[in-house]
Amino acid sequence: MRAWRVAGWPALRRVLRHLVPLVVALAFLLPLYWMLAGSLRQPGLPPPREVEWLPHPVTPSNYGLIFDLVPLVQYAGNSIVVTAIAVPVTLVAASWAGFAIAQLPRSARRRVVILSIGLLLVPITALWLTRYVLFTWAGIVDSYLALIAPALMGSSPLFVLLFYWTFRRVPGEIFEQARLDGATPIRVWASIAMPLAGPTIVAVGVLAFLAYWSDFINPLLYLKSQELYTLPMGLRLLQQLDRTNWPLLMAGCVLISAPTVVLFGFVQRYFLRDSRIIGVHGR
Repeated sequence: MRAWRVAGWPALRRVLRHLVPLVVALAFLLPLYWMLAGSLRQPGLPPPREVEWLPHPVTPSNYGLIFDLVPLVQYAGNSIVVTAIAVPVTLVAASWAGFAIAQLPRSARRRVVILSIGLLLVPITALWLTRYVLFTWAGIVDSYLALIAPALMGSSPLFVLLFYWTFRRVPGEIFEQARLDGATPIRVWASIAMPLAGPTIVAVGVLAFLAYWSDFINPLLYLKSQELYTLPMGLRLLQQLDRTNWPLLMAGCVLISAPTVVLFGFVQRYFLRDSRIIGVHGR
């Protein structure tokens, strides 16, 4: 019996190594599949009381119908504009801040990190009124500037801390040698720090994309002109037109979720194969 256990343990580990990720993947994929299946039901039908793996009959015309009800093409273009500007600005601002913190003396660095962690504890709802008053005073309400302005500050202290932790793991001698060779701080950041922070750039870029692509509260607060609405606002308009038409709502959710699913599928391999920073750390 003991010999069987010793011989069977490696095989059991291999099975568990594949089974556990498969179960986790199914747990995330099943809601997406049910949303897709719900979008293919006949318009006007309520949600099924039982699990419906494939609706009968399949009604793909829901996707064309939602474009007739709401100008989603225009709203999608607005979301693309906001995201295409906000994500690169977030990467630049957050990486600048993280790189600057990493170069501070130990005591000052510790105080700034503690302050950043404290800012993470501030609920976002506490900033809505202050931001609205500030943006009104600046005259950027009812414009995309109100949606993009947080990107100028890195969008979130979390993004700054992610870059800081990445740059702190790089040996300081590399940056010091570059400075001795006459490189400016911007040159050190662009030529040395950022190429070594590939996984962090991808992670922050994906998180920033999700934040701005799916943002509903900020457009609701700051946008007054309907032609400036983004996709989440368009989905809200679709719900207001017919609150009980669940297949149409699910079709709209599929359209909004599809770019994020494609993005995750595209970048997930990058984390597994990028080992440049590991080689620098010697680990």
